Amino acid sequence: MVTKITEGIKVTVETEYQPEYSSPKQYHYVFTYKIRIENNSDFTIQLKRRKWHVIDADGSKKLVEGEGVVGQQPVIEPGEMHQYVSGCNLKSGVGKMKGTYSMERMIDGKSFEVTIPEFNLIVPFKLN
Repeated sequence: MVTKITEGIKVTVETEYQPEYSSPKQYHYVFTYKIRIENNSDFTIQLKRRKWHVIDADGSKKLVEGEGVVGQQPVIEPGEMHQYVSGCNLKSGVGKMKGTYSMERMIDGKSFEVTIPEFNLIVPFKLN
């Protein structure tokens, strides 16, 4: 689990390898990641966009951008949190992700970027 705080917004990431959806013989490894976004600021915020950098140990890199997260643009009040689960496929079984959320303060429309901490995606049997 990794955590990063930007302007009072705490982002925590937990990852899990999904062997039942993976097929190592076909170089297909599936991971899920659970994100918890805690609003420890004094302002109500809305998550507007996401940008992910996905790096696979086979040398490939992907940039994934879009509105919201898993079809939502959650509004998070001070002291509240939003949590969701998403996934990623890798070819090598080893990689990492990092990124940013574009947030907006509801009171004045001010936009700001929140850092998503870099986290590793590693198939457990590759650790030995």
